[in-house]
Amino acid sequence: MKLRSKLSIVLLVLLLLSSGVACLVPSWGAKAILTPWHRSPPPEPTIPHEDVDFQGDGLRLRGWRFDPRGERRGLLVYLHGFGDDRRGAVGIAQRFTPLGFEVIAYDSRAHGQSEGVCCTYGVSERRDLARVLDREPAGPVVLLGGSLGGAVALECAADDSRISLVVAIAAFSDLRSVVEDRRPFFATRGQMESALEIAARDGGFRLEDASPVASAPRIRCPVLLVHGAEDCDTPPEHSKRIHAALTGSKELLLVPGLHHNDPIDEGTWKRIEEAALAALSDAAAPR
Repeated sequence: MKLRSKLSIVLLVLLLLSSGVACLVPSWGAKAILTPWHRSPPPEPTIPHEDVDFQGDGLRLRGWRFDPRGERRGLLVYLHGFGDDRRGAVGIAQRFTPLGFEVIAYDSRAHGQSEGVCCTYGVSERRDLARVLDREPAGPVVLLGGSLGGAVALECAADDSRISLVVAIAAFSDLRSVVEDRRPFFATRGQMESALEIAARDGGFRLEDASPVASAPRIRCPVLLVHGAEDCDTPPEHSKRIHAALTGSKELLLVPGLHHNDPIDEGTWKRIEEAALAALSDAAAPR
């Protein structure tokens, strides 16, 4: 076979392969959006706790409950990020139960040991959270969430008057924007849009509803936004957009040198503790 003919065949095969990949990119992207990876089951906490099955919106959520030290003054709910689970709640409980908070945490739907097959970026998750709160005693409620968990907290607080404070760490402003920020180099913007449309269809939600920035104007409780200044996964512009859309009491902390998955420094934790204690005081003040 002549060299030119061989080259023509190779080029044709490469063209067909590239066309096939182009067709598969949206379906691959939709699967990546909807389906979080699962970590190995979290180790049992070494501090006192109770294993709890929480009832979400039609599914079971596996979680933990940590009792406060002394009198119960309020509830803090920890909400984890995409692909993570409730294990981060142990450090939260060690920090907040001495302040009088009962702390609960659960694996979000489709995460960890909870039921569910799709992550919907706050659309279904906020209904899960509302069901969890339905079974808790009345009193001040602080939502503390990181990344996806921060977005869920903001979306829930927009329509739930029981929330006393939201602390959202590295939250995304809306699903479309964060997917664009994380779009791989080989995927076009058109393929990304197709992936989002498939994800919304298969996940049973509207893209417009997966949007903390759209929920922000309806939030009436104080909001503390924390974002790493060096976050390249979810750039700080996301929290800036949310902050601009909030109409109530709000604060934005941009932490120098902090990336998306870096641990929060002690000074920032102190500010979070102050905000949580202020929420307790505001709830206890006579009306």
